[in-house]
Amino acid sequence: MELGWLLWGTAVLLLLHVLMELSPTVNFALRIGFYCLLCLVSSALAAAACLLVNGGRTVRNMRIIRAVVRTFKYFFGVRFEVKGLENFKVEGPAIIVSNHQSVLDMMGLMEVLPDNCVQVGKKELMYMGSVGLIMYLGGVIFINRKSTSSAKMVMSDVAKTMVAENVKVWVYPEGTRNCTGDLLPFKKGAFHLAVQAQVPVIPVVYSSFTAFYNPKTKLFTSGKVKVEVLPPIETKGLTSDDVTDLADRCFSTMRETLFRLSGRPS
Repeated sequence: MELGWLLWGTAVLLLLHVLMELSPTVNFALRIGFYCLLCLVSSALAAAACLLVNGGRTVRNMRIIRAVVRTFKYFFGVRFEVKGLENFKVEGPAIIVSNHQSVLDMMGLMEVLPDNCVQVGKKELMYMGSVGLIMYLGGVIFINRKSTSSAKMVMSDVAKTMVAENVKVWVYPEGTRNCTGDLLPFKKGAFHLAVQAQVPVIPVVYSSFTAFYNPKTKLFTSGKVKVEVLPPIETKGLTSDDVTDLADRCFSTMRETLFRLSGRPS
């Protein structure tokens, strides 16, 4: 009986392997399915560890989450080449902004995430089972993007908390995933927050994933991601009148870096 199950299991695995080799769609679906399952299972295990070690919601839990997520790259053959980590070593709090490409961004985020740093995410993520739970325990700040007034109130509270608790805040200024190899126009919330708190903006740029990950063409293979942490942009002395210029400067610098890292002409 056990031999029969073993033979059937082996046959199924061989069939899946053949299908993955022959069909990009099957390969994409299986790899994405495994990624989602890995996220759910590892989030549940990490949540238990966070509760045991730190007792509840705190930014200190990000160290546990970071250690767990950093193992994901070995399952998917994704390599990271990182430059400029020294630019995170600023005195006091800061706003970190980066490009946002896909569900795989979490791997890139945890590869370089500094200590005492929380992320801003959409409120809907809170209800994604164990993934939402681990985000909550890690101190992620949830924003209702459908309510402008609510988002502004949250961001105002974030500015006060950031300074009082000396934490960095990670924001995706594009506002949504964008796997085109370019940047979407930046929303200004992160830059208003930086100016309000008078803290520097630290841009982080990831090279385009399109060479190994593209949902439109059902491409998902192994690959390399180049990451560059750029020098901080100071906001001391700036006012709300300077927010547009600050966002535009950051956008231009990050777009130029994105093209350079991706080997694409600007």
